[in-house]
Amino acid sequence: MKRFILLAAAVGLIGFGTWLAGTNAFKFLTGYMIFTVNKASSEPAPVKQEEAPPPVKEKRETKTVIYEKRPEEGEIIGDLIIPKLDATLPIYHGTDEDELEKGVGHYAGSVLPGEKDNSVLSGHRDTVFRRLGEVGKGDLLIVNTSMGEFTYKIRKVRIVDADDRTVIVPKPRATLTVTTCYPFRYIGDAPDRYILVADLIESKKYEE
Repeated sequence: MKRFILLAAAVGLIGFGTWLAGTNAFKFLTGYMIFTVNKASSEPAPVKQEEAPPPVKEKRETKTVIYEKRPEEGEIIGDLIIPKLDATLPIYHGTDEDELEKGVGHYAGSVLPGEKDNSVLSGHRDTVFRRLGEVGKGDLLIVNTSMGEFTYKIRKVRIVDADDRTVIVPKPRATLTVTTCYPFRYIGDAPDRYILVADLIESKKYEE
């Protein structure tokens, strides 16, 4: 009896397999298996996360220093030549009244002429700079020092309040800023400043 049951079960399984192979059920199962295998093989392999690169240190540009030593306050450092006015004016290091009475003063907190950054010159409107209002955009300013001849071209003319501190701020390139009181014929302490901003366009350094 037990052998008969096993034989019947085997015949039944064979029959079911034959029926399954001839029907859409077999195709469905086969297709499902193929889809499952293909999906597994087509999935991208996990990408190994790369370590973040080390931070790049920002380079800070240093100022161009061409003078061996800084001058002493009150010392003459060169001449300011204004071709349009046919004028040659002495430049003194410092902007106290002692320097401004003798000529053009160089603001001691700024770089020297010819160096990268902002070199600031000041003068009285009723002495050395009484005709500075005739000088404007496109005109040349030449500074002659012990280190060379530096030619600047005026890029901008500004009129600012007397307390405006943007006149002496650092610049990304070699700049000459020339300032005097304004209006030129004002009686008493003038409320404004006349500013010439010039870019260095040529350097002729003297051989040591």
